[in-house]
Amino acid sequence: MLSFSLIIIGILLRSTPHSPNFTPVAAIALFAGAYLNKKYALIIPLLLMALSDLFLGMHDVVLFTWGSFALITVLGFLQQKKTTAVRTISLSILSSLLFFAVTNFGVWILGWYPHTTSGLIQCYVMALPFLRDFTLSTLIYSAVFFGSYELIARAVRDKKLAKSLLYKL
Repeated sequence: MLSFSLIIIGILLRSTPHSPNFTPVAAIALFAGAYLNKKYALIIPLLLMALSDLFLGMHDVVLFTWGSFALITVLGFLQQKKTTAVRTISLSILSSLLFFAVTNFGVWILGWYPHTTSGLIQCYVMALPFLRDFTLSTLIYSAVFFGSYELIARAVRDKKLAKSLLYKL
């Protein structure tokens, strides 16, 4: 149920009007890595991206984009034993930098900028506004997902439904 909800939330929020790169996908990938079984966790952001890209349109940087989200999910595994606010904030920022580095390298390698050192630098400089929005969205959505989950977990821990609500796939 949690997996399905994350995919639906991600698709809906990617499909609504928003600033460029202001989406919950990295936060969902981190969250899935932290709280879901590793096998399923890697599928969540990839399925979210595949389904939403079918409607929003495919692009030639898809391998780098989807690959980044898979790597971000792996970063989420670092939170499986203990989730803390500091760790969530740190991994959110690290996720944004990882996404920025990988996807913009993909943009450069695919020929959107000259294959020179100055072309690579120009690619990264031109992408800085996207990094700002991506980092901000990842921090905000991570706070919402991780914070909500922890509050719900504390509220239902002693209830009959706790086992099914907090079930780890």
